[in-house]
Amino acid sequence: MTLEDSYARLQDIIRGYGSCLVAYSGGVDSVFLARVAHDVLGDRSLAAIADSPSLPRRELAEALQVAEQFGIPVRVIRTGEFGDPSYLSNPTNRCYFCKHALFTELTPLAREGRFAVIAYGENASDAGDHRPGAQAATEYQVRAPLKEAGLSKADIRALSGRLGLPTADKPQLACLSSRIPTGEAVTPEKLRMVEEAEYTLRDLGFHDVRVRHHELKQGGLARIEVGSEELPRLTSPELARTVAERLRSLGYAQVTVDLLGYRRGSTNGVTPGTIEFRVRESSGTA
Repeated sequence: MTLEDSYARLQDIIRGYGSCLVAYSGGVDSVFLARVAHDVLGDRSLAAIADSPSLPRRELAEALQVAEQFGIPVRVIRTGEFGDPSYLSNPTNRCYFCKHALFTELTPLAREGRFAVIAYGENASDAGDHRPGAQAATEYQVRAPLKEAGLSKADIRALSGRLGLPTADKPQLACLSSRIPTGEAVTPEKLRMVEEAEYTLRDLGFHDVRVRHHELKQGGLARIEVGSEELPRLTSPELARTVAERLRSLGYAQVTVDLLGYRRGSTNGVTPGTIEFRVRESSGTA
């Protein structure tokens, strides 16, 4: 099947909904989905973005700006995952509780607006990935039209470029809570530190950026990941000193660079004790 065939298939799927509420985040997939839904369904589609401490402020602003630019109607809603102890305890299926909170809010919104279907941006590239949120989508009968149409992340980027969407080459992002190791509590304070730390690196010109937040006995540790081609610049003495000073001003006691570079899910299954042992071992202490 060609890319054009898959795109036509997506349009047919969405047209078949009659009306659609799109879970919108401002990322590559959801912007593309919201744009196509609006093109196909017009005012019978609505994008809804969840505002919570796990969404960076700039991401929210940019998501709303893109929606305005392309005439996509959007509603900002508040979700309650930060009132859920199951989410805050940061288990391996944390994303389930996040998506559950999201779909809990979207369901009455869809009913109120008479939207027949709720859709979200899971795509064909996500198959086989660790995605607990998909369970919540199944429970709420939320559809994944990008996946159903067989569109991969690369396909979505290519089609986004054709549609003139500024997200076509946007770095892949995940909620800020993904920067906290599994089993370590998620708090708004930690997420604010991560958010500001990543802003620091992006403002210095880094593209693929993650700042992983680890709690140690002697204070927080920031483990920086950037794209492998960006590592030499980050580790240059002058810039490394600048980054360390700025992140320490945010409250980090230690600032490190992960020499393996950026990779998805590097905090999955990592416990605070494991990281602390490595840090203490590298410093020569028992």
